[in-house]
Amino acid sequence: MSLKKRFPTALILLAVVFVWIQYFSPGLFFIFLQLIILGALFEFYNLFRKRQTFLPRALGVLLSLVIALSFYSGKVTGELAFFIILLLAAVYFVAVSQKVEKTAQFPTMISLTLLGTVYLSFTLNHFYFLKIERGPLYLFFFLAVIFIGDTGAYFIGDLMGKHKMFPVASPRKTWEGSGGGILFACGGALAFILIFLPEVNLWKGILCAFLLHSVAQVSDPLESLFKRAVGVKDSSSVFPGHGGILDRVDSLILGTPFFYYFIKFLGLR
Repeated sequence: MSLKKRFPTALILLAVVFVWIQYFSPGLFFIFLQLIILGALFEFYNLFRKRQTFLPRALGVLLSLVIALSFYSGKVTGELAFFIILLLAAVYFVAVSQKVEKTAQFPTMISLTLLGTVYLSFTLNHFYFLKIERGPLYLFFFLAVIFIGDTGAYFIGDLMGKHKMFPVASPRKTWEGSGGGILFACGGALAFILIFLPEVNLWKGILCAFLLHSVAQVSDPLESLFKRAVGVKDSSSVFPGHGGILDRVDSLILGTPFFYYFIKFLGLR
């Protein structure tokens, strides 16, 4: 896809994300985050329709919101949320699996339904924790590391890439691009810290960027594997030149909880 088509969409997305992170109240931030997660979840479920597997989207929405509630309300713990979603899924599938042909699909249906909610709602709701516990600047640092690293990987891979990294999951990703992405991510982290977060320990920030972009480079092809399994290139075409919501958050799925727990247990100061 040409940069000419991708660039305007990228600018609009960046503007929306900036306003969302910088100016939305915690409650509105949380609601908007759920819309993103549910949009990605719908795309995830829709992927399997290509293989005639019709997952219960309404149930998925309910399970996703139960997990989200454990991030928003201190009264609902993560353990309780996981028990509730397992119980709700069990009740639903026992009720609907009353025909022999339904039981043949049951293991796939319940596994993918639960996986989708944990894969997207549990991971991406750490964005809310980062917002309320760390504030906008740390979120901007996180996104800068991911996006600058992805840009570096794209250009270095395009110019110098020869050795395939994940030939099945992501045929265009190369080890040269991966190395370039990590260098760009570390460079972006260095610049961001010097300009906006002088209180952050420089070496911890660079280490965080190095590890974070390494995790993101696993998160991206993991999402691609789901698409390869059903034979599609993009999860949808909602963003011209950029694919779907799921395609835009692929690096964040594992990256967000990693960044949150890195700060929680190791800190950046």
